[in-house]
Amino acid sequence: MAEGDNRSTNLLAAETASLEEQLQGWGEVMLMADKILRWERAWFPPAIMGVVSLVFLTIYCLDPSVLSGVSCFVMFLCLADYLVPILAPRIFGSNKWTTEQQQRFHEICSNLVKTRRRAVGWWKRLFTLKEEKPKMYFMTMIISLAAVAWVGQQVHNLLLTYLIVTFLLLLPGLNQHGIISKYIGMAKREMNKLLKQKEKKNE
Repeated sequence: MAEGDNRSTNLLAAETASLEEQLQGWGEVMLMADKILRWERAWFPPAIMGVVSLVFLTIYCLDPSVLSGVSCFVMFLCLADYLVPILAPRIFGSNKWTTEQQQRFHEICSNLVKTRRRAVGWWKRLFTLKEEKPKMYFMTMIISLAAVAWVGQQVHNLLLTYLIVTFLLLLPGLNQHGIISKYIGMAKREMNKLLKQKEKKNE
């Protein structure tokens, strides 16, 4: 058991180091994005919503085709991948890179690796469910996809995408400030009250 844990820890460290090396040119940008997403200043949340709203309003006004939208998005990624490593050191100044910043960059890369591992783990569990319990897998997939299709039919695609993107960008800050755990705790307390009331009525 200890050998397995050590092997997993070493593999995690190796993957994190590899990712750090790949994203070294994006270090300053990632640290700035991390500060924004974690709401280190009070005006960051409305700024995030404002920028996202402006981007989606532009898309709505231009109304590009799917092919044009995908092409522009990939082109933007290619330009960012080329320009950011060149411009970031000149804008932020690599000579100001501190031990604290390096540690935070390491934590970000470690979290990204763990997130990727969780995604792969869920994907493997899905295939395990398919092999071991094909009927449950089939019913789960059909019901889930039907629900998603129904939501997509009821809500405009662009509006739905806007809501999802906005929520995902606000999620790190919501977690950082304990807002999600607060409301989850409130929901649990209300559920416990309802269950207790139901038990008293049954008695």
